[in-house]
Amino acid sequence: MRAITVLMPGGPEQLIVAELPAPQPGPGEILIRVHSAGLNRADLLQRQGHYPPPPGASPLLGLEVSGEVAAVGPDPQEHWRVGDRVCALLPGGGYAEYAVASEGCCLPVPEGMPLSDAAALPEAVFTVWANLFSTAPGQATAARVERGERLLVQGGSSGIGSVALQLARARGVLAAATAGSAEKCQACLGLGAVFAVDYHEDWAEAIRAWAPDGVDVILDMVAGPYFRKHLALLGTGGRLAHIATAQGSEVQLDIRELMHKRLVITASMLRARSPALKRGLRDEILREVWPLLETGALAPVIQARFPAQEAAAAHREMEKGAHTGKLLLEF
Repeated sequence: MRAITVLMPGGPEQLIVAELPAPQPGPGEILIRVHSAGLNRADLLQRQGHYPPPPGASPLLGLEVSGEVAAVGPDPQEHWRVGDRVCALLPGGGYAEYAVASEGCCLPVPEGMPLSDAAALPEAVFTVWANLFSTAPGQATAARVERGERLLVQGGSSGIGSVALQLARARGVLAAATAGSAEKCQACLGLGAVFAVDYHEDWAEAIRAWAPDGVDVILDMVAGPYFRKHLALLGTGGRLAHIATAQGSEVQLDIRELMHKRLVITASMLRARSPALKRGLRDEILREVWPLLETGALAPVIQARFPAQEAAAAHREMEKGAHTGKLLLEF
């Protein structure tokens, strides 16, 4: 099979097309003939040598794909059949013509949705649901946001941000967003934000004016210098959910700030969770989120599609940060 491999840790030029043996599904797994793979910032980190896959996972890049079931492993736990249209969350291996996925991390592609579009969904939907909405045993976080509360989404025009804003709107949450330009802020408003501000401006002051009594929940993928600003913006009982550290993983904290407002700080990494935990999330998503795709309340936001052999160009585009929504590789 064709696959995109990393010659050595470094820049996008290290991505090359190689011929590799197709993987084989084990118990409780399916083999997917990949149509498209979604790009994520985690792919850039892994390419640079900073984000190794979990033990036992494919060393190839790629955390989400869409395609057709090509084979079912022994001792299946679910009722996937060869030819089913599917999208899946992966611990790795998506940048290839074939990828193995745990059955419990797979979702059916909704009727009428182009197969390619579905590759834009798994990573963002699983991440947003796990951090903001899940009630599944062992899954729910203290950052869960409730109807009528105020939510701040950093990077609202990103793949994760675009899903967070749409789900917030669908679930009656008042969401604000930051984004990198006036055009991106406008896109956030179209996705469900009730307020948006360019993060090149004094975004913290703008959010303070929007929520003078404080924000209830912040979904953050920036960390670093944003951390102290977030603590100041949260209201009493506020929750800060960290899902990435784009501007640094080390922060300073005066514990009295948490005590005074009874704040809660959470942090999570989706990739390292067990297949059993991901299955619990998948079941919730299938029940609570997938119907929104059928009604149009949620839709994948896709900026551009690249032929698989142009993976380096796709990575360069992601590094620019000028896109809205997702970038896809197509096999």
